[in-house]
Amino acid sequence: MTLDSGEAHDNAASGYNARRAECAEAARLLGLATLRDATAGDAARLPAPLDRRVRHVVEENARVDATAAALAAGDLRAAGALLDASHASLRDLYDASTPAVERTACALRGAGAAGARMVGAASAGTCSRCSAGRRGAARRHRGGPSAGAHVI
Repeated sequence: MTLDSGEAHDNAASGYNARRAECAEAARLLGLATLRDATAGDAARLPAPLDRRVRHVVEENARVDATAAALAAGDLRAAGALLDASHASLRDLYDASTPAVERTACALRGAGAAGARMVGAASAGTCSRCSAGRRGAARRHRGGPSAGAHVI
């Protein structure tokens, strides 16, 4: 489920383009076509903030694999913890959060979500949550799963 924090979305003003340029520069300095091929050791060789951008990409790729495995195993607690770690990385390593997004993610966790993470480009102001049970809860919100999606 996703929830709008009310934050205005503006890629140009959010620093999104600057972060993309930093990632491109990091890849260039490392001699890589994309940062998906980077390692933690590569990140350690770069100056700030490029090191943080690479760490986010490397760690996020590992979290994606771990989240897929947790969901396949039905381990919602682990998937929620990984979602929280992903959000923290976006905030702390990728510098892509805002106070409104932080309040929304915190409120979702406080309401019982197993985990919460900002989604969308830049500081889009949308958070996704991961929670168990209460399938009917989605009906109390403006939307539910789209075609092809389901509540797990």
